[in-house]
Amino acid sequence: MVDTFAIPSDIHPTEVKSLPEGLEVTWPATPPHVSLYPWSWLRQNSYDPPLASESSLTDDANEKILWGSRIRESPPTVTYEEVMRDDTGVLRWLKKIDQFGICFIEGIPPTPEDTEALCRRIAFIRETQYGGFWDFTADMKHGDTAYTNLALKAHTDNTYFTDPSGLQLFHLLSHTEGKGGQTLLVDGFYVASILKELNPEAYDILTRVRVPAHAAGDGKWFYKPGPINAGYPLLTLDPRTKELVQVRYNNDDRSVVNGLAGSQVEEWYDALRAWNKCLTSHDSEYWVQLSPGTAVVVDNYRVLHGRSAFTGKRRMCGAYIGADEFRSRLRVLQELENRKASGSSEDTHTRDVWDPKL
Repeated sequence: MVDTFAIPSDIHPTEVKSLPEGLEVTWPATPPHVSLYPWSWLRQNSYDPPLASESSLTDDANEKILWGSRIRESPPTVTYEEVMRDDTGVLRWLKKIDQFGICFIEGIPPTPEDTEALCRRIAFIRETQYGGFWDFTADMKHGDTAYTNLALKAHTDNTYFTDPSGLQLFHLLSHTEGKGGQTLLVDGFYVASILKELNPEAYDILTRVRVPAHAAGDGKWFYKPGPINAGYPLLTLDPRTKELVQVRYNNDDRSVVNGLAGSQVEEWYDALRAWNKCLTSHDSEYWVQLSPGTAVVVDNYRVLHGRSAFTGKRRMCGAYIGADEFRSRLRVLQELENRKASGSSEDTHTRDVWDPKL
């Protein structure tokens, strides 16, 4: 490891050579230190002038595919068998989640044990106030509407966390003596794209105004996102590319929106109404009836979910997985796939210091 603070601030190279593979720089030291900077790395990291394209600044290896209600004709799907068989199946699964924000898994034995094993093919399960792996019914546990038989409008989970969970998996184990309980899925990135086109002023407001949130239904817990309790915007943009990277919306967990001037309050509510109109349009809503043996994974940074009211006894299981863990697993499996395609050994786990993803 190099102590960068030990390098003199006025250091200058003693020699610089332009080579086909990169820029060779010789630094004063005993003995002299020679660095070779690949041209691709210099182009990626140039700041005067900036040379990197916007696409190269993102960590997404898979192009996002936005969707509306017509996705019901061919929803992204994998099988339990292929995911459990090997990492090739896991990578195919994660790529679909990355591209679409959702993916169905068919052929799962309808047990909590097999469902939990499926979740762990991605990463370890995130523990929250709801526990680790869930196995629940409508018993009003935790003072949360998810534990009722009420209809739930489209929302993302954990808006009251500083770092919401990245993925969540739902598997309906059984539903007897009743009906209803359809699952609602909405691509928040698609809705945002429509809003941006139809009402750019509303889109801009929702990327700037921070929305406080809370979870206080369980007397043992009281969550508010930090560090200043001001919340986060409904739409979060990448500060460099200005691309949408996260939707954070649950109207039922929203606290009082304050800190705005009087004219801004009305503008914000108008923007929220415009968002809700796009969110609840028939073109945006994808309704599906889950059944035992088929689960769905949702990207909680992108896709909103809900359900219709139901009667009878309904047993659901699932789990949260961290966004960082999901991205890490996807990167590693893609690295292995790329090494395999190039003929490199799959057992090589070292990463080049010039890797553009570092």
